[in-house]
Amino acid sequence: MRQGFFDKFISRLDRIEAPVLSAHIAEIAKERGFLETIFQSIDEGVLVLGEGLIPLYANHAAEQMVGFELRKWRGKSLGRHLREWGLESLLKQQIGNWERIEAREVELTYPEHRIVSFYARPVSLADRLELLLILRDITRERAAEENALVDERLTAAKTLAAGVAHEIGNPLNAINIHLQLLARELRHIQNDEQRDTLQNLTSIAEAEVSRLDNIIRRFLTAIRPSKPNLTRGNIRATIEAVTRLLTPDFEQRHIQLQILFPDTIPDVFFDAQQMEQVFFNLIRNAMDAVSDGGRIGITVTADDNWVNISILDNGVGIPADLLGRIFDPYVTTKAKGNGLGLMIVRRIVQDHGGTIACASHYGEGTCFTLHLPRAERRVRALGNSCEEDHA
Repeated sequence: MRQGFFDKFISRLDRIEAPVLSAHIAEIAKERGFLETIFQSIDEGVLVLGEGLIPLYANHAAEQMVGFELRKWRGKSLGRHLREWGLESLLKQQIGNWERIEAREVELTYPEHRIVSFYARPVSLADRLELLLILRDITRERAAEENALVDERLTAAKTLAAGVAHEIGNPLNAINIHLQLLARELRHIQNDEQRDTLQNLTSIAEAEVSRLDNIIRRFLTAIRPSKPNLTRGNIRATIEAVTRLLTPDFEQRHIQLQILFPDTIPDVFFDAQQMEQVFFNLIRNAMDAVSDGGRIGITVTADDNWVNISILDNGVGIPADLLGRIFDPYVTTKAKGNGLGLMIVRRIVQDHGGTIACASHYGEGTCFTLHLPRAERRVRALGNSCEEDHA
């Protein structure tokens, strides 16, 4: 309905006959309902705030992003929800001071972790200044940018690896061959003491060549993992196989291991050999982090979309300055670590369509959580939830 018509209609209310008035009111109500349906259907959040950050209007998208329900917060301030948004100063500005639309990004932790981009502009009604916010969830975009940066680093690492393999691999092979030839020649030395000494030195050199060759192989495996051979199955058997393999180490160091499985675990598509490598790396890292007599817990849960595996330890934790880079190559907290294990783990999990996250408090412990997609994702019936909301 055009604004001019609406203003005329309001100014002539006292002269309009009742049947005509009822018809116009019904038309206005119909159009208002249509516009409300549109606002509630869009993915962008629409939020109008008054003085004191009191919400005057919010669509469903805005309620979900900010974490409140308009019907419960009418007349109440959203200050605690919007504390880090810097909106109080915007509400105090005069219309003339708004030279441009204010655009910002905020990282939210409640009701769930997400990054929200919003722009604000003033809305002047009578003598009041209200703030219109248009919100957009850019969490996936930021995750895609982060993945693109990771892929860019991997591309650079692959280029480096090709050079390393060519420049170092060939000379190492040549050295190894000549060491083998040298070992054969040493057999002809008559002096036993001299022969044993030279053979010992040769063995040390061969071992170091083998170690360097192993480093190159691990590096190439980290950046060029084989494509997983996905088969449908239960992840429990793989976890149990890895823990059985490590049982002697647990017993020797008196490490307490607690595993919690639900009654039923949904199937996932996975490569058993690669996932064994993932669990072995993560559990081994936890064992390296805890002292003798420490505790490690493995918990498996499931929701409508994911099977979640958490590996928790009460070890030394990860320093805050390393936590954000723990999956990058050559980042490690171990004195003898090469910083490639977690990079391999992350790549394998991603190739399975999953994600991995790390939470840690330095000096208290660390928790790695894997999310693997269920083979069959559950879809909840909307009818049930609507009936519950209505009730």
